[in-house]
Amino acid sequence: MITMEEFHSDFLQSIFSDSESRGLMKAQSFFELVCEDLMQVGDLTNNYEAAEFIKTGCEVYGYDFDEERKTFSLINFQFFQDDTIDTLTKQQVTTKFKRLKKFGELSMQGLHYDLEETSDAYSLAFTINRNVQNNLIDKFRLIVLTDGKMTKTISSIPNDLVNNIPCEHKIIDINYLYAIYKSENTSGSYDIDLKVPYIVVPSNSDEYQSYLGILDGNQLFDIYDVYGQKLLEQNVRTFLQFRGGVNKGIRNTIQFKPDMFFAYNNGITATATHVETKDGYITKITDFQIVNGGQTTSAIYAAKKNAKLDISKVSVQMKLSVVNNIEKKSEFVSNVSQFANTQNKVNKSDFFSNSPFHKEMKDYSKRIWVATREGSQKRTHWFYERVRGEYLNEQAYLTPAKRRQFQIENPKHQLIDKTFLAKSENSWDRKPHVVSKGAQYSFEEFANSVTDTLEKNQMAITEKYFKDAISRVILFRTTEKIVSKAPWYENAFRAQTVTYSIALLSHMLHKKKLFLDFGKVWDEQRLPIELAELMKVITRMVYENITNPPPGSANISQWCKKELCWKDICNIELDLSPLRNLVITTEEEKFEIKSEKQQKELDSGIEIQTFVVKTNFEVWSQLLSYYISTKSLGTLTITQRDILKKYTEGKIPLPSEKQAKVLYALYQRALKEGWEVVDDKSIT
Repeated sequence: MITMEEFHSDFLQSIFSDSESRGLMKAQSFFELVCEDLMQVGDLTNNYEAAEFIKTGCEVYGYDFDEERKTFSLINFQFFQDDTIDTLTKQQVTTKFKRLKKFGELSMQGLHYDLEETSDAYSLAFTINRNVQNNLIDKFRLIVLTDGKMTKTISSIPNDLVNNIPCEHKIIDINYLYAIYKSENTSGSYDIDLKVPYIVVPSNSDEYQSYLGILDGNQLFDIYDVYGQKLLEQNVRTFLQFRGGVNKGIRNTIQFKPDMFFAYNNGITATATHVETKDGYITKITDFQIVNGGQTTSAIYAAKKNAKLDISKVSVQMKLSVVNNIEKKSEFVSNVSQFANTQNKVNKSDFFSNSPFHKEMKDYSKRIWVATREGSQKRTHWFYERVRGEYLNEQAYLTPAKRRQFQIENPKHQLIDKTFLAKSENSWDRKPHVVSKGAQYSFEEFANSVTDTLEKNQMAITEKYFKDAISRVILFRTTEKIVSKAPWYENAFRAQTVTYSIALLSHMLHKKKLFLDFGKVWDEQRLPIELAELMKVITRMVYENITNPPPGSANISQWCKKELCWKDICNIELDLSPLRNLVITTEEEKFEIKSEKQQKELDSGIEIQTFVVKTNFEVWSQLLSYYISTKSLGTLTITQRDILKKYTEGKIPLPSEKQAKVLYALYQRALKEGWEVVDDKSIT
């Protein structure tokens, strides 16, 4: 496992690389990277925003609003950016929190009246003022982020009040960030103390042990109040609020028939890695995850929090499975989620983490070398990071020499994670209003889009797609740099300007039935001069448009999240003549895609053939027995039955590509129907 010092060093390199490749200030990269980590573990929602404001005695850098729990977070930081790990002193902590509190107080008093309406700080101050007036904030959280470590002299920070609204304090230091890294790359751990009556469910499985327990409404409320979205971290569905019939029914039962809740509701399904019991009660649960029943949990919470309903008489059934094999936890949770969630519609994106898309992207990222340029003799890869921390984790057990080689071949500035890829792809797919809603919305839209594409054609993720996607990342990062360096840029709404500018270029090309030749971007690993110059023109036009929203719009950030904003931007006319040598026609694009898919079919066929040959012979005998025992043999075609029987009888020593595809299809079908291979060592 990577040490704290190694993690700190890599963390800083990530920030410096991100800053350089995207044209950001180091502080901006620090804020974004930390907030993304905090959002992943449920400490922040996907509503977090950057909003810098500094004056005497008052300082803030960003904010987050958890609408469901009515918690408003004000964020500041102390970014040391030193090679060694600095200590965040008590005096520094006190000063940061005092300045955050002061901003909150001034905002309640109408600070936004003294600010420019086109600034991020105006949006923040206005939002606080409006939400307080409408009684939408029950608690403030003051958060200080740092790449240092918190001084040991601080054991706790007492809660406070911000104009009579309760306020709590939180420090996110390098220890906290290191713990997040370890939790995402190892089993991780957090404990919940409670007292729940239970019975043990008998099981012959070595993989898990199940318990049936009963939680009362207040217990579930208290747990969710403390841990929030962290409980639903691996759930396939976020709360659907009271829009659907199921959730309306939950609320009605709580309000009018609370004593019947246990009978009417299916309860929750949860997983854990460890439990402690005493005198017939579960007293501690480690790594508690609700994988089915997220809407039940949130509905009970909202019933008390928002509707002020009595939930003391509500009893909730809990089916808790303790996973013995930590390495298989993710797979186990995914399967439970997929088969247990039937009450509300589940989006295709909910299971995207197991999509073949990631395997394809990972395979291409390892296999495809970036062309050398400007005399460089170093060949490199773009590293696709499906899970946060994967880049660092792959170096954990390498020798110093091997680690240096890895970093040369996979330079930090060529690391791309799935969230950033989603932002880049959605921008080119002309969905800037979705990107402006935040990382989670953007990623969900991207996941749905990719899933739809793969359902229509499993061969859609080709080498060409990989190279084009990386080229679009280069376009996105370069556009960020262009905006940051522009003389007209006033340090606000850069993210919205970038996504809308790229979407506008894509829209105009699409309108004229032209395609940008991303092959030229890939070959050079940078934008051609003509395209870079055009992006300078486009970004200024877009910035001037979005920073002048129509009358009645609350603020610029909210305006950019609306589809009406995108429709307005689409009215801008562009001169595309500078790109005459960088575009191709529809027919040329279709030919390239068709050629790539034909090559992908060949690669896939070879892979399937290899799988069939390497799979132990006994497995195919088990497969034949499965179809016979389930009386499914008659549902197979004559060709399928013939190939499967002959292969198990040894009459086909080396299956052809077509025969291998038939065998593989039968293998996959049986797995989906619930068949399990007895011998785990199925592949030699």
